Amino acid sequence: MSVGQREARPDKPRAKMSGLARTRIADKINRSPGALQPGLQHHRISEIIMQTTHILYAATLTLSFGMVSNAPARAELFTWTQYTHLGLEARAVTDASTCPVAKINGTAVPMVVRAAPGPDYAITTCAVAVPPNATSLTIAATPLALPAATGPKRIAVIGDTGCRLKGPYLQACNDPAQWPFELIADRLALAKPDLIIHVGDYHYRESACPLNIAACAGSPYGDNWDTWRADFFTPAAALLPVAPWVAIRGNHEDCKRGGKGWSRALEPTPFDIEKGCNGPTPLYTIKLPRLTLAIADTALATEDKLDPRLADEFRPQYAGLAKAGTDPIWLLQHRPIWSAGGTVAGFPYGDNKTLAAAARATLPPTVALMLSGHHHIFQALNYADSLPPQIVSGHGGDYLNAGNSTDPKGWTLNGVTVSSGIHDVGTFGYVIMEPNGDTWRATNYGVDGKVRHRCEIAGRKVTCQRE
Repeated sequence: MSVGQREARPDKPRAKMSGLARTRIADKINRSPGALQPGLQHHRISEIIMQTTHILYAATLTLSFGMVSNAPARAELFTWTQYTHLGLEARAVTDASTCPVAKINGTAVPMVVRAAPGPDYAITTCAVAVPPNATSLTIAATPLALPAATGPKRIAVIGDTGCRLKGPYLQACNDPAQWPFELIADRLALAKPDLIIHVGDYHYRESACPLNIAACAGSPYGDNWDTWRADFFTPAAALLPVAPWVAIRGNHEDCKRGGKGWSRALEPTPFDIEKGCNGPTPLYTIKLPRLTLAIADTALATEDKLDPRLADEFRPQYAGLAKAGTDPIWLLQHRPIWSAGGTVAGFPYGDNKTLAAAARATLPPTVALMLSGHHHIFQALNYADSLPPQIVSGHGGDYLNAGNSTDPKGWTLNGVTVSSGIHDVGTFGYVIMEPNGDTWRATNYGVDGKVRHRCEIAGRKVTCQRE
């Protein structure tokens, strides 16, 4: 189901970050040289207090004028707006006993319980629909961003942001040089995007950190609130209220991994109370001014071998985009279709055989771009066939792909040949997309905030220049 086209009207007020919060974020970035030096170990960023939607649970005693304060602890609260299959929603995650108060256009509106506390989740997720005529929105007196009426002018794209703890793969979650997602989120908060797209894989901590490894000591793991808080909500705290989110499910959010937390907090459809974890969501669209976003849940779409059943499920979903209108369509899904994470002995690996079988000859010409993550790289690919270009922004925090940056021209992926492109390995970062007349600019930034690639998307082709 599509989100209705919003009426043209003056741009709505943006969620404002306090000057103190903005200064402290900038100060934290400036005092974090470890994030600019991948080899620096155990550099620590000092905690800051931000006037945003994240209020840390204050269990410590406060000293004032030599006296011990008995002030009550404040509830933990994260709030944001996100697009769903029905439109825009405001959401909140809290450990309080009731949902916070939302105000739309200055009028109090009750938030409803989306997901009540349950096993491993001693928190409540609340939600309220945001009508198209909303001009202001607050939750617990904190302002949240609303969509720009004339369409987004700056879109942030991040993906694969969690910290990997699984078996022998032990990422240094306590070292911002080795896991820089919080720094990336802080930079983006200062950049003030008006739409945020997360292309999936928020939750990576699946195994315990060994007792003798200081770099990840104390880390939670498993599908529970402590892990979701550590892997996503706390590091993203400054970015959550800045702009509406489009949350895409990754393979790390399937029901065997981080699916319970995904289903409670970020899944676009209603929470499956009976199962405690939602199954795959059918493709849905979000209609923005002059642009349609199509979101596909590819979490279960295997890449190493063809799954005929899943290919049969995706084929009509892709073909159905022909009925989504005449505006350009961006196909957003975690797993890319004709993309590779790198090469082994000169042969590309990681192309998705299931999605390729479903999408070949079914994507309508209105699909102007494919946007994904999954491979922990930045990548921009054109194809010899009549297909939209692919951009991969999967370098948001998790372990980066091994290998070298190479020219992908000539790669053959499930019968499709790459005609030109960029394959950039070994650098954490994010992508900012901005309209430029009838074209779009996609800029790939490193975690240090410096431009690495400038790309232009026009007429089903992406052209990139390295800085």
